[in-house]
Amino acid sequence: MDRLDNTIRPYAWGSTTAIPRLLGAEPTGEPQAEMWMGAHPGAPSRTERGTLVEVIDADPERELGPDAVAKFGPRLPFLLKLLAAGAPLSLQVHPDLTQAKEGYADEERRGVPVTAPHRTYKDANHKPELICALTEFDGLCGFRDPQRAAELLDGLGVDSLKPYVDLLHAHPEEAALREVLTAVLTADPDEMARTVTEAAAACDRLGGPYAPYADIAHHYPGDPGVIAAMLLNHVRLQPGEALFLGAGVPHAYLDGLGVEIMANSDNVLRCGLTPKHVDVPELLRIVRFEAGDPGVLRPEAGPDGEELYETPIDEFRLSRYVLPAGGATHDLTLTAPQILLCTAGSVRVGEHELTPGASVFVPSGEKTEASGTGTLFRATVVV
Repeated sequence: MDRLDNTIRPYAWGSTTAIPRLLGAEPTGEPQAEMWMGAHPGAPSRTERGTLVEVIDADPERELGPDAVAKFGPRLPFLLKLLAAGAPLSLQVHPDLTQAKEGYADEERRGVPVTAPHRTYKDANHKPELICALTEFDGLCGFRDPQRAAELLDGLGVDSLKPYVDLLHAHPEEAALREVLTAVLTADPDEMARTVTEAAAACDRLGGPYAPYADIAHHYPGDPGVIAAMLLNHVRLQPGEALFLGAGVPHAYLDGLGVEIMANSDNVLRCGLTPKHVDVPELLRIVRFEAGDPGVLRPEAGPDGEELYETPIDEFRLSRYVLPAGGATHDLTLTAPQILLCTAGSVRVGEHELTPGASVFVPSGEKTEASGTGTLFRATVVV
C-alpha cells in the first residue's frame, strides 16, 4: 500500500483553520478548502512510486483489480476529499450520466474549449456525491415544500417578493418551483439586487430561520442566489451524519468540516452565489423540481465493526470504523481499490501509523489490517 501526499486547494470559500486543526498544523492565514485524495488529474495524490495516476496507469488491473477495471475502466472512479467550508459555496446541481454524455458531446461538437469560462461540461461523467460531517455542518439540500417556501419569503415583508409568493401558492409543486427559480434567475439584475438587499436586511432583523440566509447575503450581496437559496431545505448535520446528493438536486455547503466522496467528475451547473458562469437554460433542464426531505443519512452497522453510508451509486462506497481502545484488529482486505483516511486518534494500517488527515491507497487484493484507537474512513467501489 502507498502512503498518500495530498494537495490542499486554497479556494476562497475555505476555512482558514479547520483543516490545519485536524492535521495538527499551524494555520497559514490563507483559506484551505479541500484536501484531495485520489487520481484526479487536476491534483493527483503523490506516492513514493509517483502520482497515483502514474501508479494506476502503469498496471490498472493490479492496482484496481480486474472487476473494477471491467466495470469502470482503467481509472479510479471516485475522488475522496476533506472539505472545510468557511463561507457558502456556489448553489449548484450536477447532471446524470446521460445528460453529462450528451452535454459534453454537444460542447465538443461546437468547439467550446474545455478551459472556457462559459463551458458547462468538463467531462462526460456524472457527479453524485456524499458529504459526511466531522463537525457541525450546515448546508442546503433539495427544494422545500412550495407552501413552506412561500411562507418563508412572505415573512420577510418585501413587496417585490410578493409575485414569487403568489406563484408558489398558485401552481402544482413542480410548476411552482420551476417558475419561481426561472423568474429569480432571469430577473433584471438591478431590480433583483435591490430585492436581495431588502431581503437581506429583513433576514438580519428577523434572525432564527432567516439567519443562514442573512449570512449567505453577507458573502454574496445582491446575488439572486440568495433568493434561490430560500427555496431550499436548510440542513444542520451533526458529526457522523451525512447527505447524499444525486443528479439534479440543488445544493450548497455553508459551513463546517466533512469527508466528501464523489464520482470522478468536474461537471457543475451553478444557480447562484458565484461570480462564475450561470447557464440558465441548461440549468433548468437539469434541475429536478421535486420538493422533499433532504434525507439525512446515518451509518448502518455492518460486519466487523464497519459502519456503512448506503447510497445507490457503484462508483463509490463510503464507510467508517470507530476503533475503541484495546479493540480487535480488523481485516479490511478487499478485491477492489481502497483509500483509507484517519480523522481521529491513531490507527495502524499495515506498516503505516495514521494520525488525523493521513491516508493510504490500498491496491485490490492486498492484505490489509487496521488496529488502534480512532476513526478510519474507507472509500472504495462496488464491484
